[in-house]
Amino acid sequence: MSKKKLNYEYCDQLVRDFETVVKNPIKTKSPLYYTGVDLGTACIVLAVLDENYKPVAGAYRYADVVRDGMVVDYIGAVKIVRELKEELEEKLGAELIYSAAAIPPGTDLLDSGAVRNVVQAAGFEVTSLLDEPTAANKVLNIRNGAVVDIGGGTTGISILKDGKVIYVADEPTGGTHFSLVISGAYNMEFKDADIYKRNPKNHKELLPTLKPVVEKIATIINQHIKGFDVNEIFLVGGTCCLAGIEDIIERKTGIFTHKPENPMFVTPLGIALGCTDKPLD
Repeated sequence: MSKKKLNYEYCDQLVRDFETVVKNPIKTKSPLYYTGVDLGTACIVLAVLDENYKPVAGAYRYADVVRDGMVVDYIGAVKIVRELKEELEEKLGAELIYSAAAIPPGTDLLDSGAVRNVVQAAGFEVTSLLDEPTAANKVLNIRNGAVVDIGGGTTGISILKDGKVIYVADEPTGGTHFSLVISGAYNMEFKDADIYKRNPKNHKELLPTLKPVVEKIATIINQHIKGFDVNEIFLVGGTCCLAGIEDIIERKTGIFTHKPENPMFVTPLGIALGCTDKPLD
């Protein structure tokens, strides 16, 4: 199977710009800012864009307040989001008012209220709630195919046709399962396994050990795209940072599989792009 080259120029540049402002925020005279809050199972990310939707600041913190896409520590989640918000406001010298948030696809009836309440309790006016893969596509700009967001606890899938989302799904398999496997295989504490997994230097060594979990994710993708005309798969989410994950998924699904340079920040930036200055009712 010959590998096609996908143009991720806009996506990769946006992520590179965001990585830069995480370290060095840009103080602007923007009349308003748009914030995306990504409450991930492994990591909480805040991405801030100016009035022209350009990255100006960002922050993230690894946390254990969400599991399998569901908020399990409400107070802890509010505390972290509020602290990151205040940290960014101090760096920007401006108040952050409006924020969008995201949930795993198909969980709106279960947990959208909790996510919205966390973000509001942290001091934001919530303007929109998106499902995670659909948010990611605001950065990817894919018209046809499946966007697969593999996070810490779940794998979310959005199928697009002619730029419109026609199907969404979410399954409880992700980076947490990687860490559990590493913990058992290497006789490590879970926390140590999680840290070990994040180091790109360890990915080549870890890939054979994690291959069965990746193949399970590929099986989940196959189950949900069955019956749809999907010719390409686009990977995002922190778990997709694992070097070589796209090759295993491509072999298992038989479908061209791509990922951007840094898939970790695609969804938070997409959430921010979905933010407006009109709060939800």
